[in-house]
Amino acid sequence: MRSQPTARTRSWKARISSWFEPVLVGVTVSALAIGGVLWAFGVRDIADGFWIAATAAAFLPALYWMIATLVKGRAGVDLIAVLSLAGTVMVGEYLAGALIAVMLAGGRALDAAAERRASRDLRALLEHAPRSARRRIGDEVMVIPLDQVTVGDVLVVAAGEVVPVDGRILNTVAVLDESVLTGEPLQVERGPGDPVRSGVVNAGDAFEMRAGATAADSTYAGIVRLAQQANAENAPVVRLADRYAAWFLPLALLVAGGAYVWSGSAVRAVAVLVVATPCPLLLAAPVAIVSGLSRASRLGVVVRGGGALESLGHATTLVMDKTGTLTAGRPKVVDVIAAPGREAPEMMRLAASVDQVSPHVLAEAIVTEALARGLALSAPAEVAEQAGRGVSGVVDGHRVEVGKLPDGSTGADWARAVVNRASLDSAAIAWVVVDDELAAAVLLRDPLRRNAPRTIRRLRQAGLTRLVMLTGDRPEPAREVATVLGLDEVYAGQSPADKVEAVRRERESAVTVMVGDGVNDAPALAAASVGVAMGARGSTASSEAADIVLTTDRLDRLADAMDTARWSRRIAVQSAVVGMGLSLVAMVVAAIGRLPPAAGALLQEGIDVAVILNALRALRGNPALRTDLPPDTEALLHRFADEHETLRDTLTLLRTAADRLADRSEDAVALSAVEDAYRFLTGELRPHEQAEETELYPALAVPLGSVEATATMSRTHAEIERLTTRIETHLRLARIAGRIGPDQTDDLLACLYGLYTLLQLHFRQEEENYFTLAEDEREYASAAGQSGAPRPPRR
Repeated sequence: MRSQPTARTRSWKARISSWFEPVLVGVTVSALAIGGVLWAFGVRDIADGFWIAATAAAFLPALYWMIATLVKGRAGVDLIAVLSLAGTVMVGEYLAGALIAVMLAGGRALDAAAERRASRDLRALLEHAPRSARRRIGDEVMVIPLDQVTVGDVLVVAAGEVVPVDGRILNTVAVLDESVLTGEPLQVERGPGDPVRSGVVNAGDAFEMRAGATAADSTYAGIVRLAQQANAENAPVVRLADRYAAWFLPLALLVAGGAYVWSGSAVRAVAVLVVATPCPLLLAAPVAIVSGLSRASRLGVVVRGGGALESLGHATTLVMDKTGTLTAGRPKVVDVIAAPGREAPEMMRLAASVDQVSPHVLAEAIVTEALARGLALSAPAEVAEQAGRGVSGVVDGHRVEVGKLPDGSTGADWARAVVNRASLDSAAIAWVVVDDELAAAVLLRDPLRRNAPRTIRRLRQAGLTRLVMLTGDRPEPAREVATVLGLDEVYAGQSPADKVEAVRRERESAVTVMVGDGVNDAPALAAASVGVAMGARGSTASSEAADIVLTTDRLDRLADAMDTARWSRRIAVQSAVVGMGLSLVAMVVAAIGRLPPAAGALLQEGIDVAVILNALRALRGNPALRTDLPPDTEALLHRFADEHETLRDTLTLLRTAADRLADRSEDAVALSAVEDAYRFLTGELRPHEQAEETELYPALAVPLGSVEATATMSRTHAEIERLTTRIETHLRLARIAGRIGPDQTDDLLACLYGLYTLLQLHFRQEEENYFTLAEDEREYASAAGQSGAPRPPRR
């Protein structure tokens, strides 16, 4: 592959092109128009002189373009332009020469304008790059060059400024515009402790952040490096256009020569050359490819070049890492289980308070979850951390320890149940000990991305026939993810070398795409036909090794990029083939003497402009694949998605009631817990389900194509209502007796546990099948959303 042109070279060429092509158009059009006016007034000799001047003005650049093309080793279709310009002067068809000159200049200018338009999103990344940062030391805030920012610096981001480096937000809620990176127009909120990426814009009040990386190692710098390399010069489809030209050039010369031999008329031969002038025509292929790159960029996909886009369109095998690609990539709190007599929120608050000073990844997850729940954390004292064991300290007068149990003992029944559940769910446990008494357990796991199942379906629809997962994780969680998503193959416990070998094996049989986000994925990304990095949170190493970077944290954008790749190639080939087909027809008409040079020049001008405009259709994407939602429907999806998040706060009431009922230690406690669960079912859940039936599902019939698309969800609503009514019947009997009878226990347990499981599945199905239709980056489906753990409503 040829070395990429330097930024300085590209800038110099762009500056020359920005004024030369418009000037050439102005000169040729002016000369053509003045000559036409003079010819109309009978001053024909001077008119011919202006037309000759227009021809000469275009001849020299055409000669340069021809030589430049031949030097690059391509078929020199510009040779036809040079021959036709010279031929019109030689046979005295000065008007035709001027028309060809205008066509050539106009086509070049149109093509350059199209490419500039198609590339504006990529250039916007470069123009958007921050240059400085505000660093706060004590009470003093100083503006410093970006390269002086170091990890750990406290930075102030003023309203409207670009976040300079990657880091985490301190002590406030920031409102951010991430559209430059993600393509999403909606603003997002990030709270204390949340990560923030360089390149996003502060759309709210000023906030402070702690730098987590230098400018060179931040997200935006890696994306800019890729954007600087994005071009379509080496795309296979462009070489395909060159192959078209390889046979089109001799064919055009053969037809022109045959017309001259058969008729003895040099005018006919020149007319053939005039209509065969395909210089702007064959530039339609690069326009389509660059347009595809631009569209991909707007979708949150930065492509290194046209070659990668072309290869992506041919891919049939996808190899994926698990962590950070199919899963969230960081631990999340699944549930907080308190010992009998303890309150889960208070145990969570104590654990998070002492974990504030720990750098451990699980401690960070616990603190983040506590802040998200709105818990007021206290400053810990006498903090001590033991590697591999956990952290301890004094919080509000209580001695709190979070981590592993000192002796590994879990003698209590509730603790053994926690261990069993963690084993089944592949979750980690952070035990909470308060005043030397085992008080609670916090379950954490790396959850499956909420939209992962729908994404996998989209990838298969985009043309991928084999989906493989590579992961260094244990086989059990890997197989669980593969089973849920319906993957074709899964390899667990893979080292970086194992991943490279697996990718090479897949590449031997098909064009293979590899998706990853970590440093350990970088070698495999480089080994694949097309490497794709999850750049939103991925490592710099993976982004540098990849051909494509997903700037938004959504794998489904890869399916959109594949659709864009196929559509761009289709448009490029269509533009080249149709345009040359029309030129061939015109050549035949010119060869038999029915198309004079001047008329042929006008006809060819129209053909060239039409196919270049057609190539710009790649900017819009395939209209058959667009499923735009009506604004009202999208608003409904967001509304019910938010309601789901709120309902999860109390969804665990069902499981708690079942657990209390199964314990049977206190009948009054069990009855109260079941009453709480019933109030949730009738007071909160039932109105939500009824509103979905009457408002959301009818609105989804149009974008989903049929009312049958929501029929299974309606059937689930009926089952939820049936079980709720059954619980109501049991409660009516229990209120009369003052307790839940032994003969009711088994059926009531089945109803409660069944409803808990059914609702979790039902929520996930709606989120995966419906809520993902609304492309919203708000993280209303977090790890707790995946697992059913309680979450607070957004404030």
